[in-house]
Amino acid sequence: MKFLDQVKIYIKAGNGGDGSPSFRREKFIEYGGPDGGDGGNGGSIILRAERNLNTLIDYRYQQHHKAKRGDNGSGQNRTGKSGDNLILRVPLGTQVFEEDNKTLIFDFIKIGEEFVAATGGKGGLGNTRFKSSTNRAPKKFTKGTPGEEFTIWLQLKTIADIGIIGLPNAGKSSLLAAITNANPKIANYQFTTLNPNLGVTSYDDKEITIADIPGLIEGAHKGTGLGIQFLKHVERCKSLLHMIDITNDDIEKSYNQVKRELKNYSNKLSKKKELIVLNKIDLIDKKKVKDIVNSFSKNTKSEVITMSTLEKKTISKIKAKLISYAS
Repeated sequence: MKFLDQVKIYIKAGNGGDGSPSFRREKFIEYGGPDGGDGGNGGSIILRAERNLNTLIDYRYQQHHKAKRGDNGSGQNRTGKSGDNLILRVPLGTQVFEEDNKTLIFDFIKIGEEFVAATGGKGGLGNTRFKSSTNRAPKKFTKGTPGEEFTIWLQLKTIADIGIIGLPNAGKSSLLAAITNANPKIANYQFTTLNPNLGVTSYDDKEITIADIPGLIEGAHKGTGLGIQFLKHVERCKSLLHMIDITNDDIEKSYNQVKRELKNYSNKLSKKKELIVLNKIDLIDKKKVKDIVNSFSKNTKSEVITMSTLEKKTISKIKAKLISYAS
């Protein structure tokens, strides 16, 4: 399934049905009087957060959404049937913006949450409603009111317990595949991951959601590379797993480059709880790994651990750590 995290859609709630101007017409009843029923209410447009969705791709191909109008009223004081509400399913983490794409209307942070994006029109009144002691045969009735219509933007900010960040080709997707049920694309070149990938892992009867964020390069906060379109997905994560390829010539430079991009995008991101993972330790000897860890740890306050996605022992260790960082 393709990933899409922003879409513009048009929504139109149903119009209310018209009231009826009917009069009772039966044999042997000369003055039957008014018996026009009210019109039914129009259907509303309701957005609902669903558990099994993680993209807005469905709305790329269908951008106009209209709810049913209410039926007109009829004789014998019969009220028209109300139009059915139209339910639009969205992923958890979806934000609803006005047409300017800046004014936030609603933010879905819980599964099953609903938001009435456009309210259906009210049904019109039948002529029975206007009968009085002075007007026994009113011909007056009202038409239904129009349903609301808007153009809105839907933006998805992935909600995950842990966000995996780092430079391209640091091994983020390999880690996600090793510890979760996700199947991200893995290859030995930069920008293998072009979209955020979500996976779920469990350890000690606890379950957490992990997001693999596409690699960040210098200038990402300005839109360079894959740019800021994915930095926003880090905002929702409780903690960050900062993955670094231990075989890099200068791992401190790699670390600071990513941290700088986070800070330039949002100061809050750079202050999130962080676990630093030095990956690919199977490619260098153990003594050199120890020297690198000792040297690097002196210049950071965050916890530093090592791993190789080829070793099951380190996978279990990572899982245990992530559970503690997700709480």
